[in-house]
Amino acid sequence: MAVKERLWSRNFINACVANFLVASSFYLLMPTIPIYLSMELKVPHAQIGLVLSSYAIALLIIRPFSGYLVDVYARKPLLMLGVSLFVCMFIGYYFAVTVLFFVILRFIHGMFWGLSSVSANTVAIDIIPSSRRAEGIGFFGVNMNIAMAIAPFVAVNIYDTYGFHFLITCTLLIGGVAIIVVSFIKVPQRKKLEKRPPVSFDRFILIKGIPVLINQLFLSFGWGTLIAYSVLYGKEIAIQNSGIFFLFLASGIVLSRINSGKLVDKGHLHRVMVVAISIITIGFTSFALVQNIYAYCIAAFLLGIGYGTLFPALQTIYINMAPTSKRGTANSTYLTGFDVGIGTGMLVGGLLEDHIGFSNMYLVTAGSCLIALLIYWFNSKRVIEKNSLVKG
Repeated sequence: MAVKERLWSRNFINACVANFLVASSFYLLMPTIPIYLSMELKVPHAQIGLVLSSYAIALLIIRPFSGYLVDVYARKPLLMLGVSLFVCMFIGYYFAVTVLFFVILRFIHGMFWGLSSVSANTVAIDIIPSSRRAEGIGFFGVNMNIAMAIAPFVAVNIYDTYGFHFLITCTLLIGGVAIIVVSFIKVPQRKKLEKRPPVSFDRFILIKGIPVLINQLFLSFGWGTLIAYSVLYGKEIAIQNSGIFFLFLASGIVLSRINSGKLVDKGHLHRVMVVAISIITIGFTSFALVQNIYAYCIAAFLLGIGYGTLFPALQTIYINMAPTSKRGTANSTYLTGFDVGIGTGMLVGGLLEDHIGFSNMYLVTAGSCLIALLIYWFNSKRVIEKNSLVKG
């Protein structure tokens, strides 16, 4: 009987803690910028979507280059550089009082977020034992997912009590701790490249994964509408503290990680993906149609389970399609799929809300997830089986 490789090393724990702190600092601002723009600066929802999506546009530009950089150069220095510049950019929010300033600031901030997140994911995969890859990716990724869920809840409460500028100070403090934790991560030595690989399209995007990326866009569109507008939607339907949505979302994400990664490692990838997408579709449908505190929280919980199951399974698909020398490219492709979809969800979601309201917007989102399910079953499943380097 083979000895099970150790997952929870000091390095892996440091990588997880750093990932959680960096993501927390970023997602403290995600739900509060729309509130600040809408209620204090009186900005229309369509323009709020423009502000929120500007960071995703920056990510779309920088992610592929980040993947190339982490495949070619030392990953630890790139991670330190990305996180340090990312944290420094929070200072700019003290001076952001116009839509144009916010758009430019979010764009630049998004570029450093892209470099740091691709570097962090690739470093983590270098640390994780290959036999426990999906499980390890699941636990590593859950830190970001929990941050996505808990940080907005905390942020709304801080914003309501102390204001926007105090919230920015909190992001700087958390980011500073993240830089310290990153400095303690020891990255395994890679074989030195005899020569730098040529710059070509397949160094920026995992070409074999493009059909999966297209499938992914329909799902990440929903995540974009969720993180951008769920709090404003809650306020519209008279939920007392709509930030509670993110606590139930986090609970679902945490619960989803108990067995989902292990099931993927045991060869049940397609079953896990189909179940995850189905739960997400049901979650958005109930979120749109039933408008009370109980349905609001149950929908959040279902969406947490669905997306929490989806994230590590989807990332494993990309990693298993790529050789070790292209792990950075695989990660950047996975993250680019979310960047494009999230940015589209934020931008189009704001436009849809202006014309048909939040409820119908989330029905459209449920429809996009149903399309994703059909695409996966009739196309992505075949593409994955054909191109995966890990069989069984």
